[in-house]
Amino acid sequence: MSNILHPNLNFKEPTLDVRGKPNKRWRSAFAAIYSARALYSLLNQKKEKRRKLPVPSSSPSYVVLNVKPEAFSSIDQTTLTAIAKEKNLDLLLQFGLEESKDVALRREAFGSNTYQRPRAKRLTQFLVTASKNHTVSLLLFAALSLGFGIKEHGLKEGWYDGGSIFVAVILAISVSAVSNFRQNRLFETLSKVSSNINVEVIRDGHRQQISIFEIVVGDVVCLIIGDQVPADGLLLDGHSLKVDESCLTGESEHVEINSRHNPFLFSGTKVVGGYAQMLVTSVGMNTTWGELMSTISRNINEQTPLQARLNKLTSSIGKAGLAVAFLVVVALLVRYFTGNTENEKGNQEFIGRSTKVDDMVNSMVRIIATAVTIGLVAIPEGLPLAVAVILSYSMNRMMADQAMVRKLSACETMGSATTICTDKTGTLTLNQMKVTKFLLGKSHVDDSSSISKNLLNLIRQGIALNTSGSNYRATSVSTLLEFSGSPTEKAILSWAVQELDNMKMETLKKNCTILHVEAFNSEKKRSGVSIRSKADNTIHVHWKGAAEIILAMCSSYYDASGSTNDMDDNERTIFEQIIEGMAASSLRCLALAHTQIPDDQEEHDIGAGPPQKLIKEDSLSLIGLVGIKDPCRLGVRKAVEDCQSAGVSVRMITGDNVFTARAIATECRILRPDQDMNDESVVKGEVFRNYTQDERMEKVDKIRVMARSSPFDKLLMVQCLKQKGHVVAVTRDGTNDAPSLKEADIGLCMGIRGTKVAKESSDIIILDDSFVSIATVLGWGRCVYNNIQKIIQLKLTVIIAALVINVVAAVLDHEIPFTVLKLLWVNLIMDTLGALALAIEQPTKDLMEKPPVSLSTQPLITNIMWKNILVQALYQIVVILILQFSGESILGVNKKVKDTMILNTSVLCQVFNQVNARKLEKKNVFKGMHKNKLFLGIIGITIILKAIVVESLSKFADTERLSLGQWGACMGIAVLSLPIGWVVKCIHV
Repeated sequence: MSNILHPNLNFKEPTLDVRGKPNKRWRSAFAAIYSARALYSLLNQKKEKRRKLPVPSSSPSYVVLNVKPEAFSSIDQTTLTAIAKEKNLDLLLQFGLEESKDVALRREAFGSNTYQRPRAKRLTQFLVTASKNHTVSLLLFAALSLGFGIKEHGLKEGWYDGGSIFVAVILAISVSAVSNFRQNRLFETLSKVSSNINVEVIRDGHRQQISIFEIVVGDVVCLIIGDQVPADGLLLDGHSLKVDESCLTGESEHVEINSRHNPFLFSGTKVVGGYAQMLVTSVGMNTTWGELMSTISRNINEQTPLQARLNKLTSSIGKAGLAVAFLVVVALLVRYFTGNTENEKGNQEFIGRSTKVDDMVNSMVRIIATAVTIGLVAIPEGLPLAVAVILSYSMNRMMADQAMVRKLSACETMGSATTICTDKTGTLTLNQMKVTKFLLGKSHVDDSSSISKNLLNLIRQGIALNTSGSNYRATSVSTLLEFSGSPTEKAILSWAVQELDNMKMETLKKNCTILHVEAFNSEKKRSGVSIRSKADNTIHVHWKGAAEIILAMCSSYYDASGSTNDMDDNERTIFEQIIEGMAASSLRCLALAHTQIPDDQEEHDIGAGPPQKLIKEDSLSLIGLVGIKDPCRLGVRKAVEDCQSAGVSVRMITGDNVFTARAIATECRILRPDQDMNDESVVKGEVFRNYTQDERMEKVDKIRVMARSSPFDKLLMVQCLKQKGHVVAVTRDGTNDAPSLKEADIGLCMGIRGTKVAKESSDIIILDDSFVSIATVLGWGRCVYNNIQKIIQLKLTVIIAALVINVVAAVLDHEIPFTVLKLLWVNLIMDTLGALALAIEQPTKDLMEKPPVSLSTQPLITNIMWKNILVQALYQIVVILILQFSGESILGVNKKVKDTMILNTSVLCQVFNQVNARKLEKKNVFKGMHKNKLFLGIIGITIILKAIVVESLSKFADTERLSLGQWGACMGIAVLSLPIGWVVKCIHV
């Protein structure tokens, strides 16, 4: 019965009384929660339009069903939202209305399913943050330099040094702020991507996948175990539904949802049992979860363990540099006041009381400038920026390689992984399941015509009613059925519809009443249903699940004629051998079982006892065995072998039986084809669980496959491996896998099959669910660590060389070759471009041939790195000091040209040292460089920028233009860094 709602909001047919069965009342009432809001919103819109526009002669009609007009006379949107939040069942039962089909109208009336998060930081905030890092002292020095420069040389010429420092500082701040700003935006983007999950709703008469953000009030959402409830709503239909509301209430006890006492579902809670259909009543900011999320923002300032170690290293180096600077100041002051320093004309600077105050002040400023310069040299402020560049670039590239990083630390930790515990279905296999074998009793069945009619009907019941899946037609004119549900459910439903004489699920559901459902879960590995046939009022129980588990519940079996036969020990052994044979062929083996409840047991079985005893679990009759094939993914075998050659062991933890698990593991090369059956490499979860702690610790290293495992077994395995010193990566997809994902050093969740709960517990989401992508992530993890080491080597070489050169020159010559201005320009070029050049290095085969790196025990700077650093720094120190003390006579140039050549040579040495740093251990540093066009481009840009600074910004950068011969000399000295690096790598340490 429909009512047409005209613009004046008069109803042609006022409504339906809601008196009746309790479970019908709230079904009528749910719509009031959103329709009242719609009416309220539309009324306001109409009022606004009447103020601005003439009333139109006609307007579109709005279809509303079962309206009770008086229900809206004393209630508003706030009260309606409160009904759900306060679980006010009495007030809810006063209203009644059904779903509107206009999605756009509902979105306009009640809002979208999005949350108002705290505003993202603006670029100006990052500029302020960046300016706090050693910038105050630099700006103070720049101001002093500007003042004294103007005083000494006049405004026209004296502003260059101080002004240049100001410009360089501003550029450095800008580069750092923009880099951090982009990283912040990257995290915001990744957060949105990870939040944008697909949910299954019923629209236009069939199930379809939509984004969680597209849900509107009035949608019917399908929920299964592992789902996060996407909005506030009411239970429409479902069985054995339990949710975890701890995120809202803090209570760990699971809440049962039912139609009689508690039909309320809240956004953000998690389904831990059963399945259901929910009607959405509130979305976005109108939900309790929305209000909570509006006050929470993701921690985008997360500091990784490696960043923490780098900060400690930076602090230590900085303190050492400041100590050296202090000693230099003391030494220079002693030299000055003892009369051992001379000015540019060769005269003694300090001559006691005869020294002018201005001259003394200028000398003090010069000494302080020298100390500040030495202190600045020793502060590797570019390291944190370089690491941020590496992590940002790597996260972007990993996203392109089907891996979305949720926690920055996982980028580094993954490179240290020593073992990967992986799931089978969908990770090693394609998750494209198809029924390839069906046995009725002990006989293989190819054609359903050979099955008796009664038994065929029982098989159809057991498949169509004992499932969380469904079938539907995509359009009203479509002839092809589509299936929803898990891959296993879809495979069985598809097979049943095609092979079991065109099974019709809707007809079967109409002919039966479902009494109780035990939904499938990964612990029991079975699902059951009890039904009452409307035709003869008999009660039937159907079970479906892992073959050996269902077989243990059976005492008889059906044959093709529909007769039942007792199952003795010999018969049971035959069935076990059949199951083992199917599993050895890489088939997932499921069993169907049935029993009819006698009339004298109906009342006891249906109305008494705890819920888990409502469905009979013993003395069943085995109907048949179903074999499902799930092929291995292409490339999995090579990916497993690559991990093994990298020193990372791969372990498969699966719920399948031991024979299927062994067959798949052998196909993927987790096990060798000739591996002994009794070498303890394959174990059942129950067996592992029953070991003593000492036995588990003794055997865990040998285990490569764990079959028939429960979530607790997975967690136990991870704990044992960590206690043995392993760095463990775990791939899982289910709600019950959350503990093992959190316990692991790196939690890898499947992006396609993974539940919302599992994704929230993970560190990295594998977007394509493939083990090949996991192996790629392993390579990227090692690449991140390796690239950071390269930048540390490059930066420390610059620091040590510049620090020693400045100290020696200051003490012996009381003039330093690297002034504050020159150092700022060098750091600006090298910290930004140098970091970027090494940050873009991608994973190589060489990295996957090395053993894992231990972040906790192995030093950040290895002996090989120290060897490279010290030799290159020594070469630069010797060359620059020779140029400093004898460059004018050797090269036949004046002091200004000599200083420029020193700066030029130093920068070019760092450029060629970047090439050396590409390979920390390998002698051939050019291998693969021609493929990295971005690296070559950055090297070219660095040289071009240096040429511009020298040739075009001579006054601004305090340099002198050089001739081609002088450029050639600088280049020749710098290029010697390459053969020196080759010789150094021939020396083993």
